[in-house]
Amino acid sequence: MHSDAPVKEIKLMAVGNSRGLRLPRELLRRYHIADTLIVEERPDGILLRGNRQDKVSLEQTFAGMAAEREDWSDMERARRDGLNSSPW
Repeated sequence: MHSDAPVKEIKLMAVGNSRGLRLPRELLRRYHIADTLIVEERPDGILLRGNRQDKVSLEQTFAGMAAEREDWSDMERARRDGLNSSPW
């Protein structure tokens, strides 16, 4: 745990034969949590995080790259440096 991370105590409540917790709305909003959480078991405890779907399509990726208007004019010089024929 990061020493500068805020620490909150949240009480568990009975939910049928299980236990549940309520997360404050601001936390849900900040970490993009809607209906599901990812629960990761770690040696030092559990990590809860939102189930974000940040994947984009190839078309969206290419459109974003085109919008950047990057200068690739040096690409040919980089290709001629011989690194692509080196055994890795």
